[in-house]
Amino acid sequence: MGTLFQKQVDHFTKQLPFVVFCKPNSNQIIGVFQQDDALHTIKDYTENGFAFVSFDSTQKYLIPQEASDVYIETIDAAAYYLPTEIDLNYTDEAKLDFEQLVTKGVQAIVKGDFEKLVVSRKETLSLPSFNVESTFRKFVQHYPTAFKYCWYHPQVGFWMGATPEQLIKKHSNSIATVALAGTQLYSESVKWGVKEQQEQIFVTDYIIDNLKDFAKDIQVSTPYTFQAGSICHIKTDIQAELNATADFGSCLERLHPTPAVCGLPKEASRQFIIHEEGYDRQMYAGFLGELNVDFATYKRETSDLFVNLRCMEMEGNQAQLYIGCGITKDSIPEKEFLETVNKSMTIKRCIL
Repeated sequence: MGTLFQKQVDHFTKQLPFVVFCKPNSNQIIGVFQQDDALHTIKDYTENGFAFVSFDSTQKYLIPQEASDVYIETIDAAAYYLPTEIDLNYTDEAKLDFEQLVTKGVQAIVKGDFEKLVVSRKETLSLPSFNVESTFRKFVQHYPTAFKYCWYHPQVGFWMGATPEQLIKKHSNSIATVALAGTQLYSESVKWGVKEQQEQIFVTDYIIDNLKDFAKDIQVSTPYTFQAGSICHIKTDIQAELNATADFGSCLERLHPTPAVCGLPKEASRQFIIHEEGYDRQMYAGFLGELNVDFATYKRETSDLFVNLRCMEMEGNQAQLYIGCGITKDSIPEKEFLETVNKSMTIKRCIL
């Protein structure tokens, strides 16, 4: 066991906050270990440290740079891809409940309440054993293009994930973000239907429209297929320059949550999710990452934040998996449920 992972075990044993993470396409593991058990919160996004913000933005936690020790190690992160066979291991009740939720969403879209909606479900797995280091190493191997993390605070909980979606990356006044939508099992001949392409347009247009109040010189790439583990998405890269008077925190709050995890219109979609999903998303579909600091270089004015997707919360020997999908008027409930099954496969292979 490396020094960093030993520090992680020691901190967890002492119930002290920490985060261990690995950026996309990197074999560098960074550990940020808070020196006490205080619960720090974000007030205006001018703070320096590792941020963890909930879906509804009511929980805004920070592991501060100035109150933490930083460890960096390099591990073998050679990518290998998992088999694409789907293990249809779910209950009829879970399938029915989610299909009914999708049906409600489609009906609301047809009625004109929404253009797009993102719904999710939670799945509980009982684990005979759980090793943090080996699980995190599997995340690094199985999700080479994702942001991998393991986050703990005794007053909040223990979360792990591997998210393919950048919320925003900032260096000085330059910012970059992505629009991500559509999901299918990866193959060499991926084709995207009208429903997935429409989802992608909704997300891209939302981000561009909201960036206009804060940024200039907005540049948008052509959509392309992006692989994340054994599945893939449609992805569009977006770059811009923040206006001299723009407030970064306000820009973050305008973008979050994006239509990729909530829907359009945003507030109406958020209310539907809160009242109809039947559980609290908590940190799922929130965002996390480096806020105003690069822990590898200690450069300020640098933020690297990701949407918290493909994640789980550990509670004793149980893993609470959070998985969702975007729906439009053309969505078929059974197919949407199977999309959530596909999304859960890689993370299950990492922990079972």
